[in-house]
Amino acid sequence: MIEIPESATYARQINETLIGKTITSVLAASSPHKFAWYYGDPADYAHRLEACEFISARGFGMFVEITLSNAILLFSDGVNLRLHPTAGPVPKKHQLLLGLDDGTHLSASLSMYGGIYCWDKGEAFDNPYYKIALEKPSPLTDAFSEAYFKEILAPEDVQKLSLKGALATEQRIPGLGNGCLQDILWQAKLHPKQKTHALSDQQMQDLFTSLKTTLAKMADMGGRSTEKDLFGEPGGYPVVMCAGNKDQPCPRCGTPIRKESYMGGSIYTCPTCQALE
Repeated sequence: MIEIPESATYARQINETLIGKTITSVLAASSPHKFAWYYGDPADYAHRLEACEFISARGFGMFVEITLSNAILLFSDGVNLRLHPTAGPVPKKHQLLLGLDDGTHLSASLSMYGGIYCWDKGEAFDNPYYKIALEKPSPLTDAFSEAYFKEILAPEDVQKLSLKGALATEQRIPGLGNGCLQDILWQAKLHPKQKTHALSDQQMQDLFTSLKTTLAKMADMGGRSTEKDLFGEPGGYPVVMCAGNKDQPCPRCGTPIRKESYMGGSIYTCPTCQALE
């Protein structure tokens, strides 16, 4: 899934490998998917995208945005982007396949759900999640300060929530989902079920520091090891709190990592390091 580290990684890799290349062929929605969301009619994507040149890419929140010479192409959480070399096969199923002038292909396919949006330059794109992700500062930037972080958690309704509810829902921090949050909380020695109002001043500072440093490390290392990059390679950040490490010893204290169901998903914790207060 695309969270903050993956959107940053995809954008960096696109800027390093695709800038200056031109789209020569377009296949959109050739593999129907119930939860694939498009902007407008995907049948129009060929007209909009063919002969467009890659200009730049940026990642923010759960989005990867590509600026082309005549259009904007946007991918959201749930989309898997892959660059396929000239000699390699392309996937049989995809929701968007772009042929490029050097013989490579860029594919976008969905795991469970996701958005593939395309619109002409100068056209208004009306999507509330996109607007929120653009407006709010990223934890990867200096604008995301400790004072700003405390403002996010200050409202009375947020104070009543657990840390998972406060930090990984409602796009309070765009692009921060349950996947990244698990290691952030483990590093801060906090439990996902802990109520936000119960945080001490020191715990609040530890949480802010962990959020900033863990996400920066994930992004710098090319994303999480549980996700794959533009070339189909796992990210370089070794995720600690994940399904693959269930019942394995905590790297900090040796206690077996526990899996629980919570808020419609799974949480992974060390019962010793993250004792629920």
